[in-house]
Amino acid sequence: MPQSKSRPPKNSPWENGWVPDTSRVPGTRRLWLAGVLAIATVVTCVTAIALTDQHTEAKSPAKDGTPAVDQSGPGLISYASNSPSGEAVPSAPSGRKSGSPSARSTTTTAPEPQGSASAAPTPKPPAPHPTSSAKPSTTWRSVRSVNYPDRYWHVNGSYVGLDQVSSASARRDATFELVKGLADASCYSFATSGGSYLRHRAFVLRVERNDGSGLFRQDATFCPRTSRVSGAVMLESVNYPGRFLRHKNFTLRLDPYQYGGPYQSDSAFRLVGGLA
Repeated sequence: MPQSKSRPPKNSPWENGWVPDTSRVPGTRRLWLAGVLAIATVVTCVTAIALTDQHTEAKSPAKDGTPAVDQSGPGLISYASNSPSGEAVPSAPSGRKSGSPSARSTTTTAPEPQGSASAAPTPKPPAPHPTSSAKPSTTWRSVRSVNYPDRYWHVNGSYVGLDQVSSASARRDATFELVKGLADASCYSFATSGGSYLRHRAFVLRVERNDGSGLFRQDATFCPRTSRVSGAVMLESVNYPGRFLRHKNFTLRLDPYQYGGPYQSDSAFRLVGGLA
């Protein structure tokens, strides 16, 4: 039986009669493993590049210029695109800003009380009067109350009240020049014989000189609206939409529109020929 020889030390293989195996290249197994890893790496990179290209093409806009719809689901912020015609979308008009009550263009809506079943309906102001679109010509008029037909708008000092007029001076103070609205030519402004105008301040109608400001022009402009009373008009403030002139304790005020109570008759007036 042949005697097996142990592997000689590496520093003297030939002296002991041992011959190395030259039938295979040293490190072949390692080379195979390195090749497999290299191929796997290349395949992974190619796959990743292909997936990235497909994802980019899915998000790119269509050929006709229409942006692709994002299918990624909710949670992403979207921005509006320009209109096809290239025209800018008009923005909503902003309200007037001012620290004084007369400069606000809209009334403040009271918050709904907590626990209520439904919000109370907001009173709807009347529709514009048929004559409101026509530009009024300069003429002299007196303003008579509907529910107090013997009383007229009357200048008393710096305020305007609803008074009975009998004397010549009282009739002159109850006659106004009806002119085109200072802030809106389709509405009305009321001028006195002395050149002053009727304007609201702190929601009370009074007589003041025109100071040339935009606020004065708005405070002195009132637009006629259809009244529930036949042949009468309601006068709405141009810078306080929803507020109309009405008499209260025989004083002219600017109050919010109401459906019930005496408001409908207190805010209805007839423009008649000048008393003076």
